[in-house]
Amino acid sequence: MSHVEASEGCFHCQLPIPIEDEVIGTIEGEEQHFCCLGCKAVCEAIYDAGLEGFYQRTPDGTSLAPPPEIPTELALYDLDDVQAEFVGELGEERDIHLLIEGIHCAACVWLIEHTLNPVTGIISAQVNLSGKRLHVRWHNSAISLSQIIQRLGQIGYAAVPYDPEAAEGAIKKQNRHLLYRMAFAAFGMMNLMWISIALYAGASEGEFRSLFHWIGFALATPVLIYSGYPFYKGAWSGLRNMHLGMDLPIAIGATITYLYSLYITLSGSTVGEVYYDTVVNFLFVILVGRYLEAMSKRQAVAATQRLLDLQPRVATRLSRDGVEEVVPIRAIAVGELVLVKPGERVPVDGIVKMGESSIDEAMLTGESQAIDKQSGDSVSAGTINGAGALQVEVSGLLKNTALGRIISLVEEAQGSKAPIQCLADQIVPWFVAVTLALATLTFLYWVNSDFEIALLAATSVLIITCPCAFGLATPMSIAVASGLGAKYGILVKNGEVLETLSTINHVVFDKTGTLTEGGLSVVGIYTDREQWQEGDEQVSDSLVELMALLAAVERQSEHPTAESVVNWDETFNHLQTRYRCTDFKALPGLGVTGLVDEQQLTIGNLSLLERRQCQMSDGLEQHARQLDEQGIGWFRVAINDKETALVAVEDRIRPDAKALIGSLKAEGIAVTLLSGDRRRAAEAIAERLGGMEVIAEVLPEEKDQVISQLQSDGHRVAMVGDGVNDAPALVRADVGIAMGSGTDVSIASADIVLMSSELERVRLAIGLSRRALLTIRQNIGISITYNIIMVPLAMAAVVTPLVAAISMPLSSLAVIGNSARIRTLFKGVKVN
Repeated sequence: MSHVEASEGCFHCQLPIPIEDEVIGTIEGEEQHFCCLGCKAVCEAIYDAGLEGFYQRTPDGTSLAPPPEIPTELALYDLDDVQAEFVGELGEERDIHLLIEGIHCAACVWLIEHTLNPVTGIISAQVNLSGKRLHVRWHNSAISLSQIIQRLGQIGYAAVPYDPEAAEGAIKKQNRHLLYRMAFAAFGMMNLMWISIALYAGASEGEFRSLFHWIGFALATPVLIYSGYPFYKGAWSGLRNMHLGMDLPIAIGATITYLYSLYITLSGSTVGEVYYDTVVNFLFVILVGRYLEAMSKRQAVAATQRLLDLQPRVATRLSRDGVEEVVPIRAIAVGELVLVKPGERVPVDGIVKMGESSIDEAMLTGESQAIDKQSGDSVSAGTINGAGALQVEVSGLLKNTALGRIISLVEEAQGSKAPIQCLADQIVPWFVAVTLALATLTFLYWVNSDFEIALLAATSVLIITCPCAFGLATPMSIAVASGLGAKYGILVKNGEVLETLSTINHVVFDKTGTLTEGGLSVVGIYTDREQWQEGDEQVSDSLVELMALLAAVERQSEHPTAESVVNWDETFNHLQTRYRCTDFKALPGLGVTGLVDEQQLTIGNLSLLERRQCQMSDGLEQHARQLDEQGIGWFRVAINDKETALVAVEDRIRPDAKALIGSLKAEGIAVTLLSGDRRRAAEAIAERLGGMEVIAEVLPEEKDQVISQLQSDGHRVAMVGDGVNDAPALVRADVGIAMGSGTDVSIASADIVLMSSELERVRLAIGLSRRALLTIRQNIGISITYNIIMVPLAMAAVVTPLVAAISMPLSSLAVIGNSARIRTLFKGVKVN
């Protein structure tokens, strides 16, 4: 075989074949040539498996990469201790997500799935092309994970267990390359600006005309090649798949404008002008939009990583003889005992075997009040222990914990959310086809009379119809709406969500931290003689004195209830009385005691007062029953072993919550309250807000299911929440809205973040989305109208490329001006 024949390309990957490295193999009885042994092995594996259809499904002109190196020491992946980090359950049937290197098109998806699914022991294999991930389920006794990875390597794909940190690094790398292209275009644009000023100022008529043209050529060419590469790649990919996408008109507009400018430069013609600046400016503007869009893609991985960070990495293991040993979580086994010290995060799911304490479960349940735990009660990984030490028997580790299941739900919901099909994308293929046809017809009409006129007229058509305005119609509206929203405390993390939000007909609110303030406050004080309730303007000196005594004790405690008492005292203590507490004791699960001003104070629940054999009050018992009916929490106070007072504490409803619910209902939007709280407490909140549907006593992992069920019933759902337990529901909803006062995880999982705690921003966000969608449609109309007027003039050779280049931005300016009108929506609204 000659060198020329060999250089035609490898039979598998189409890359050139160096003569000294040529490998020959027999495929279906015919001699074929390969660039390396790896390509030969992959090709033989494909044909041996009867999967040669892969080559028919691979788009023409696509160069397959030579097979990557298979990870070394594959046997390590078969160890249960290693798989525990990535596999859901270490049983007979297992599933894992693999990050695949080498996936580039739908043909790769077809090859991987058709290779693995028939293999004995593999239950299912599904490829996510956009995420470059493979979800595979298999029988561990029939086939090992290392064999699956090895099989993928044989057909040309390297696979490793999916790691969010590695995935985030890959996304950062892609965004960094896009940023470099944008910066390079900006550099070319700034320098070409001086060339353009010189030409427009008269240099185009002088002896330096040709020099300026060549300088413009030298600046524009590398920008077109480097910065324009993503558009050419996207346009070529669309053509291969028989789809005229948005990249095609961008590539055509830039190419034709550049080629015409090159023609003027090479020919030295004095009839036309060069438009190198138009090419570079156009590329820079589009790249800015692409970069901002790409930045939002990192949020999915970041959300998962923040959830993972909530799980402790180590635990204190207790041996049978009571010896404490700090070990990694992966070294803990189900059934062992771990010690959870005061203030530590619980490292595992388990059952309390010894000890009493209160656990802050807000990151899972969203409820601000700590939950008392004692022997026999369950605890969850990631929650925070209070003042007592607990011995916990392990029942769940890592992915098998409640937190682990929430992480899985977030990833699953993220994978199931499809991108929105924009109205502009539906029109662009027809728009491009008509543009090409009109430019061709124009050239054919004029070419017989004058070639240069034909070229100028056809170029004018392409410049006139270069989709600047059409390309700006959607992103400009979204950019204005997003920027304006951010100014008024509405952070839109993904522009496309504005279109989705405009169609919402059902809003689901989490209770704690969303409709309520997320922290306990004293809302009532009751004694046998008098009482005070939130809203009362006056408070008696005797009640102020009583609360000062309580505050002296509660300052020694870290319980959320104690904080509410201290805050009340600092707000209402007009007597400026301050006491000092001695002999303080915290009794986990019961309350606190202390000696203040020679009086013994007992503060806590009924069990604590009964344990101390305190004299109870029948009148206060009646108040306790009334508070229970209203869903309001309370605690008892005894002074010198005699029940003296009952203090009601509650997570306050946000002052603007009722107005928001009323306005949403008036607009015909269904409203639902979703809470893990007791049904009576949730219903009491709903009644005070004017009434709405209530779904209560929902476990963290069930919130996601509630949203999914509403969607299956035909609702377009927006979820408003703030806690870790809301993260899967925020992602599953058509639009997730997180309160800015919430956790990092809920903010990272949501599409829209309200930077303030004002719920009115929810209604404004919906109004903003509807205005943005209306503006997008108007902008598309402006763009089409502009083309209807200007294209006939260009086809008639009335409009020159220079006039076309000047008039083209006019439609863009009209789009920008129309988009700016979105600002009128916020007239009278206060800036945060």
